[in-house]
Amino acid sequence: MWGGLRPAVGGADFVEIEAKTIRLLMTKLAESYPKLEPLIEDGVAVSINGTIYQDDWSKIIPTDAEIYLLPRIEGG
Repeated sequence: MWGGLRPAVGGADFVEIEAKTIRLLMTKLAESYPKLEPLIEDGVAVSINGTIYQDDWSKIIPTDAEIYLLPRIEGG
């Protein structure tokens, strides 16, 4: 978790959630940590084993993947 999300998960550096897709991961995170929901809705990027995804929430998450939630990357 990046620093801005940690208060929403009780200060934890990481949490463990089982999910097959990014979308399911976000759903389960919001259910498990309701304070995360508005932060997720504001926009996050997801790094799966070092590859960043912002818009493809249907991406399948490999077993035992290392996932980081990051601030949404804005471009222009």
